[in-house]
Amino acid sequence: MKEDIFLLLKKKGLRITKQRQIIIDTILENECASCKEIFYQANKMDSSIGIATVYRMIKTLEDIGVINRRNQYKVDFAGGNKENHDQDSYTLILKDKHQISLKNDELKNIIKLGLKMSGVFLDEDIDTIVLA
Repeated sequence: MKEDIFLLLKKKGLRITKQRQIIIDTILENECASCKEIFYQANKMDSSIGIATVYRMIKTLEDIGVINRRNQYKVDFAGGNKENHDQDSYTLILKDKHQISLKNDELKNIIKLGLKMSGVFLDEDIDTIVLA
């Protein structure tokens, strides 16, 4: 997966620097919920990595379709094809930055209840949630 990301970066005309490698490794190996968390982890490995470098790299990875901020900076990429996957848990981030974690089944139940309250009755369970 990392090699595929490097290939996409090269196609965009970017060099694969040590700092970029560390930032990508940090994202792939850790569950970071923000750029600051990625920065703190990457900066431990290389103190020359600044917060602006992390923000630029995150933006670049978003632009090439490798990550999705709504997915807590987890790599959302498989073999060159961008895919949406049903996942085990979700984090809702409110305007006041408060975070609510929901397991997949909890989110499905909330959606079903919301649909029911809106007058939509489902005869079957929700199979997959796709965030677009």
